[in-house]
Amino acid sequence: MKRKDYRKERRKARRRPILKGLIITSLCAVLCVAAYAVHLMQKAESAADEAYESIGRDQSTLREERVEPLTDNVSILFVGVDDSEVRGKGMDSSLSDALLVATLNNEDKSVSLLSIPRDSLVYIPEVGYKDKITHAHAYGGTKASMESVEELLDIPIDYYVEMNFHAFIDVVDALGGIEVDVPYERLEKDENDQYTIQLEPGLQELDGRHALALARTRMLDNDIERGKRQQMILEALADKATDVKSLTKYGDVLDALGKNMKTNMKMNEMMSLAAYLKNGMPEIDPVQLAGTDDMSTGTYYWILDEGSLADVKDNLQVHLGLKTGSTRLTDGSDSDDEYATGGQPE
Repeated sequence: MKRKDYRKERRKARRRPILKGLIITSLCAVLCVAAYAVHLMQKAESAADEAYESIGRDQSTLREERVEPLTDNVSILFVGVDDSEVRGKGMDSSLSDALLVATLNNEDKSVSLLSIPRDSLVYIPEVGYKDKITHAHAYGGTKASMESVEELLDIPIDYYVEMNFHAFIDVVDALGGIEVDVPYERLEKDENDQYTIQLEPGLQELDGRHALALARTRMLDNDIERGKRQQMILEALADKATDVKSLTKYGDVLDALGKNMKTNMKMNEMMSLAAYLKNGMPEIDPVQLAGTDDMSTGTYYWILDEGSLADVKDNLQVHLGLKTGSTRLTDGSDSDDEYATGGQPE
């Protein structure tokens, strides 16, 4: 063999172990990722099964047929409940501390997020009279809250996600905290109603307990500002959860949800919503309900502004594709607006 060919063969021989090592390393990495993905999927299925709780209806009474998140516009009611042991409450008898309605438009993958002030005076179908919307949950659980929101907004509520304080705190902590701009300095109550949380102003990373305190506080302003903070915190939580750096934390997030979350969404329906994240976290359009404070009866209520409520109802109906135009829909009117299949006015 010529010297030149001999050297060439030796170089090839030296490269073979390196190449083999790279292939083995790559295969191991792929197998590890696949194993982690399978582990997460199994964990997610287990968490979804544990969290699933029907409210006794297959679809909203404002729907002609059941929606499919993969192809239809849908709405989700997020309910934050105060079931503190200090107050001796359980998830079914507690007040709703936060109510947020998300509408998802499947065509353009846009999301609107409405915060409903907890002290809003509204009609509660469960009891047949007006009261604070926060009381609906105590009267009849999540179903009563959903029906009250449907009555208020004249839109179907297809799904709900209910979390207690413990789930919120644990999820934020599992993600390593969330970045939030705190508007002021204040000593706030913790999840056990003890003044142990010191909030400082400025953009910063908050752990679960501090994020919860910020979401709940309203002593320096009103329900509208409180709702804005809750929207801001939910967006920050969604941003952190969809960050690629959070992938390794999903197992802890699923553990955190566990028994502290309830939903009527099944696993396949949750997976369908992943389409909204195809191009990254969608921009969320925040929506507010204007109103005024009222203490004329000796009890504090938030009286919703009728014009603002009508505009919000109109916008949400259009976003859900329940009507083709933007003409305001009023009670008792004979509107010519067309309603899409799967939805109709009550």
